[in-house]
Amino acid sequence: MGEARKVVLRVAPDQEGMRLDQFLAAGIPDLSRRKARVLLDIGGVFVDGRRYKMAGRTMRKGEMVSATLGGALWRATNEVGQAARAKDEAIYSYDIVHEDEDIVVVDKPAGLLVAPTPESDRQNLASLLGKRTPGGPVMVIHRIDLETSGLLVFAKTTLANQVLSEKFRVHDLEREYRVVVAGVYPEQRAQLDQDIAGRKACTHVVVEERVGELATVLGCRLETGRTHQIRIHVFGVGHPVLGDRKYTFPELVFPIPPPRMALHARRLAFAHPRTSEPLDFQRELPADLDRWLVRLRRKSDWVISGGLPKPAGKYPAGDGG
Repeated sequence: MGEARKVVLRVAPDQEGMRLDQFLAAGIPDLSRRKARVLLDIGGVFVDGRRYKMAGRTMRKGEMVSATLGGALWRATNEVGQAARAKDEAIYSYDIVHEDEDIVVVDKPAGLLVAPTPESDRQNLASLLGKRTPGGPVMVIHRIDLETSGLLVFAKTTLANQVLSEKFRVHDLEREYRVVVAGVYPEQRAQLDQDIAGRKACTHVVVEERVGELATVLGCRLETGRTHQIRIHVFGVGHPVLGDRKYTFPELVFPIPPPRMALHARRLAFAHPRTSEPLDFQRELPADLDRWLVRLRRKSDWVISGGLPKPAGKYPAGDGG
């Protein structure tokens, strides 16, 4: 599927009066009119900066149309209408770990976005939570990657949003991840503090298990929270997260690849935004990674063909997503 692709089009004078779905299909190669309507359905089209979903909207000359084509479109059912979009969202399940009048803590599955993006305002956890009855809209405090599973907290009130946002800003909370990296991580404990994109970044690493020479299971505690911080830090010292397709070595071929990126947000602890009561939530590896790790242990006498390349020597910029 590759990276999301943004296409920007201007409505020419001779295109005035066209339907929006026709305009998209005419201007974007390989986008059929039906696929254009699916893209509109999921919220991947903006006209002059506003998200539009009406396929029959009449175009006016000079308008700027932006369309983002990516994973959200390819994951969507190739049908049009609310029933099709409900079918898209029915495949996702998530566990509510804690809920009260101010917050909801959720164990997110891999493959589900946390919040709306330019690609889509559907098929994301915030949207699904907002559609519950009872429930109501939630406010996004922090995010984890699409392929990462684990714990997140959302705010349900303005107070909770303000207090928790400040806690994340000043790092007044605890976040721990379980990570499986390639090869033999050399130290039992380490502090990775290389800046990312010019900003301070610190990850505390503890070796929890060594799976022969194949892999190492790490516990990672975030002191700061930069985008892709753990993934960038462990890659920078030559031990990429297994299943990570972005921060890895092109020559690395792992004999038993994981079902997805081997990264799980297992602990989230903070003071309640209204009562200041200490809250501490934990969720261990989900079944997909747990089963894979069992298989990996059975092959612990295997080695990575050719070994691992030398560390990169510097850290990539962590450019969002």
